[in-house]
Amino acid sequence: MSRPRIVIVGAGFAGYRTARTLSRLTRHQADITLLNPTDYFLYLPLLPQVAAGILEPRRVSVSLSGTLPHVRLVLGEADGIDLDGHTVHYTGPEGEEGTLPFDRLVLAAGSVNKLLPIPGVAEHAHGFRGLPEALYLRDHVTRQVELAAAADDRAECAARCTFVVVGAGYTGTEVAAHGAMYTDAQVRKHPMRTGMRPRWMLLDVAPRVMPEMDERLSRTAERVLRQRGVDVRMRTSVKEATHDGVVLTDGSTVDTRTLVWCVGVRPDPLVESLGLPMERGRLLVDPHLQVPGRPELFACGDVAAVPDLNQPGQYTPMTAQHAWRHGKVCAQNVAASLGIGERRAYRHRDMGFVVDLGGAKAAANPLGLPMSGPAAGAVTRGYHLAAMPGNRVRVAADWLLDAVLPRQAVQLGLVRSWSVPLESSSPEVARVPGGPERHGKATGPAGQRPDGEETGNQPGGEPARNQPGGESAKGQPGGEPAKGQPGGEPAKNQSGGEPAKEQPGAKPAKNQPRGEPAGSRSHGGRAKGGQSGSPRASGKPRRAVEAAGPRSAREGSGKPGRAPRASGAGSAGKRPTAPSGPSRSAGPPTDPGPEPPANQPPPGPDIAPGPVKRTDRRAAEGDS
Repeated sequence: MSRPRIVIVGAGFAGYRTARTLSRLTRHQADITLLNPTDYFLYLPLLPQVAAGILEPRRVSVSLSGTLPHVRLVLGEADGIDLDGHTVHYTGPEGEEGTLPFDRLVLAAGSVNKLLPIPGVAEHAHGFRGLPEALYLRDHVTRQVELAAAADDRAECAARCTFVVVGAGYTGTEVAAHGAMYTDAQVRKHPMRTGMRPRWMLLDVAPRVMPEMDERLSRTAERVLRQRGVDVRMRTSVKEATHDGVVLTDGSTVDTRTLVWCVGVRPDPLVESLGLPMERGRLLVDPHLQVPGRPELFACGDVAAVPDLNQPGQYTPMTAQHAWRHGKVCAQNVAASLGIGERRAYRHRDMGFVVDLGGAKAAANPLGLPMSGPAAGAVTRGYHLAAMPGNRVRVAADWLLDAVLPRQAVQLGLVRSWSVPLESSSPEVARVPGGPERHGKATGPAGQRPDGEETGNQPGGEPARNQPGGESAKGQPGGEPAKGQPGGEPAKNQSGGEPAKEQPGAKPAKNQPRGEPAGSRSHGGRAKGGQSGSPRASGKPRRAVEAAGPRSAREGSGKPGRAPRASGAGSAGKRPTAPSGPSRSAGPPTDPGPEPPANQPPPGPDIAPGPVKRTDRRAAEGDS
């Protein structure tokens, strides 16, 4: 008799611990497969220290294959689940598709950035949920301080060294606290104009900083922030975001090139496709983390609404502490369903919270005992070292070096602005030119961002938002994108660009050599939760696979649990379907057309035209 097959979707706190515990409990009596977009487990609480240059990125990235030797790792993102057929369909990092059969399925896909219906935020802000976003923020803050120090205009200098963080929860508070220390250390090497210094702002509609914590700890955190010069404004948020700054709800305007979005998260939209009972975007489970009526399906972490047995009628919050404990209980119950051990219900005891404010400062309440100052700092870092499943010595070494050596502030340029869009449902994976479409959705035409990188007529800039191919606008050397062109389509006379919109077949637009087919697919992106006009059917794929090109009868591929993609919200009627890339069986390339004009060099050999992007505007995200 074959061994039972267990598939775990997601390798966050819940998924990683489920895989590790199951590997120990089953002892080779089951085949365990872990499906995740990356090959590492990210220790998210230390991500602000990566953005502040304290820790190197690999310190908070724990290798999955190195720490889970008896678990099969499959790189990819689940985009369709057929519960009746017991299969999970996924798309790999290079666009390849695959199917994983299962006897037991554990959903631990985690959470994504939560957007609010605020004009300009999706176009001009960046989230803070993944390693690429942290690396981008570190480079961006470093660049803005250096540009501010060299600016001749006093207003430009002030705008570049102003940093706005929205959301005063754990993440936002730590980002502002560490960021203020980082920029203060940087300006000592780059003197500002007389009377100028970096300015950090922390905004939230809540009445106090970190409202989830004890009021004494909130006061401690706010006091530390204000001592470092952070402008803390409670009951205030962003009313509108523009290229030049933000308009606040109190009517004031702040000139800035940096807007960091830390307002919260929502469950991964994958679970919405199952058509099962939900609770505010989370899949309803019983105290054993099993979906009622589906004995083969378990869920844990941020995607699961787990009853709180200590508070009847409530559900456990979406925190890393709960997700880590969910994983252990879920693994025990999955093993029990296979006849190994006994089931147990999830019941927790609050161990307290810790918030690292940088340096020797922290706020903590271990076992309900409020602490602040150096003692809280020691407890906080000790807790993180104990909770990390790996890299403890390296993390401690980086902390020691940061205490005795000056912090390095350099731009690595590894992550560009357009590769970490706020609306992405895969914040852990940076978008790359020519790569497969991530399951995010464009939020409108490409515009200028507050980081000053996609401003008009700036040679050497980055591609516009949702234009991963790096196409250039007319007369803009250095790859500057055309403003307001949806779907990643370049302007007239763009070399290396894509053909004009609504052109059938593979005929390139005028003066566009190396043209790709038009981007008018009616199914070119994943439908996300909260989007109007495009509800997801059960088992519907989560994202398009442009790299695979057109397939025969893709709308009705015959794969179990997959359904045709619906047109996005805001699309004006049904558009004709066109392929987004060359077919696997395509013949010779089309006529490249005339040579590009002299003032517009073709893109370099290392940049491939990117996939066609969706251009429909996202509807407001639901609160999780």
